[in-house]
Amino acid sequence: MTTPALPRTGAFLYPWDVDGDPAAPALLAGLGVRQVTLAAAYHSTRALSPRHPARRVVTAGHAAVLYPPDPARWTGRRLAPYPAGDWAPGDAWGRAAEALDGTGLAVHSWVVLAHNSRLGAEHPDTSVVNAHGDRYPWAPCIAHPEVRALLVDLAAEAAVRPGASGTELESCGWYGYAHLHAHDKTGGVPLDDRAQLLLSLCFCPHCRRGYAGEGADPDALAAAVRAALAPVWAGTGPAGELGARAAPLLAWRARTARGLQEAAVAAVRAAAPPGFRILLHADPDPYRCGADAGTDPAHVLGLADGVVARPGRLAAFAAHRPPGATLAANLSVVGGMGGAPGRLAADARRALAEGATELRLYHAGLASDGDLAAVRAALAELGRPARAGRNPKETP
Repeated sequence: MTTPALPRTGAFLYPWDVDGDPAAPALLAGLGVRQVTLAAAYHSTRALSPRHPARRVVTAGHAAVLYPPDPARWTGRRLAPYPAGDWAPGDAWGRAAEALDGTGLAVHSWVVLAHNSRLGAEHPDTSVVNAHGDRYPWAPCIAHPEVRALLVDLAAEAAVRPGASGTELESCGWYGYAHLHAHDKTGGVPLDDRAQLLLSLCFCPHCRRGYAGEGADPDALAAAVRAALAPVWAGTGPAGELGARAAPLLAWRARTARGLQEAAVAAVRAAAPPGFRILLHADPDPYRCGADAGTDPAHVLGLADGVVARPGRLAAFAAHRPPGATLAANLSVVGGMGGAPGRLAADARRALAEGATELRLYHAGLASDGDLAAVRAALAELGRPARAGRNPKETP
C-alpha cells in the first residue's frame, strides 16, 4: 500500500519575475508546485531577478499596489495606496496572472498591509511612536482610524484581483521596531524579544487614549517602558518586566489587532466570489509584531480559512485547527538569504509532523537556478508514494 506524501505547495513571486519573461510560467509549473502567491501590494524593496531577460535588479522605491487602484474607492481620501513606479507599471499583477493562466497553477494574491514607509514619511501622524517619542515611518499604527480604514479597504481591493482564487494577507496586525531600514545601523545594541516588544509599543495619541480606556496612565506607562529598557542601553542587563502595568497595555494591543483582522477578513469575504480562500501570515503569540502578525490561534482559525506560519510556530495553531483549515508552513528556499533548499524535503516533513497541511516556498523569483533545481528535486522526492509501514512525515 502507498500513500501520496506531497501536500499542496505554493511559491511566492513578484509580478516582475513573470511579466515580460515568456519562460517564467513553464519554469514555475515545472518545479512541482501547485500554486503561485503573487504580490499585489508590497513594501519598498531592492530585489534580484536572476532569470529575467530584460533586468537583474528591481528597485521598488516605495510601498505600492502592483495594479491600478480603483479611483472610485480612493478619490478624495487623505490616505490611499500608492501606484507602483517603473518597477511594476500599470497592471503588472494582471499581466503576470494572465501569463500564468493555462499552466494549471492556482494564483493567490499576496497583500502586505501595515508596512509602508512612504505613508509614514508623508503622513507622520499615522506612524507608531515608541516610549521615547521616536516615530517609525515604516510602521503604520493600526489604532489610527484612518490607517485602519486604509488597510481594510486595501485588503479587499488588493486581495480580490481577477484570476486570484485566494489571498494571503501579510502584516495584518501590529508592526514595530524590527525592520531592515535603508543602510540599517541598529545592530550596536543586541535586542532580545522582550526589548524588541518594548521598543515596538506605540504611544501615539490614539494608543494613549486606548491605554487610558483600559485604566492605565499612558505617561506612567511610557515611563515604565523607558525604565525597563534602560539596562539594555546601559549594557548592564536585559530589559526589565512591566509587571502589572503590562496587562492593560497588552489588552489594548490584542483587541486592536484582533479588530483589524476581523474587519480585513470580512471586507475580503464581501468582495470575493464563493470558495475564495483567505489566509493570514500569523504568529501564535498575540503580541508579536511584524510580517507574521500576532494572533490568538483559536480566534484566527475560526475567522480565516487558515494561516501561513514559520516552522516552530505551527504546533500552536495545529492544537486549534478546525476541520478543513489550512496550516501552510513558510519555508525559505533562497540559499543566499539563509534558506536551505537542499534540506527542503526534510524540513517539509518536519513541518508536516508539526501540523502543516500545506507548504509555501519563499521565494521562487529570488532563488538561483541551483536553488530551484534543489526545490524541484525535493518536491519530486516528497511526491513519490511512501512505502507501506513508513510515516511520510518522518525524516529518513
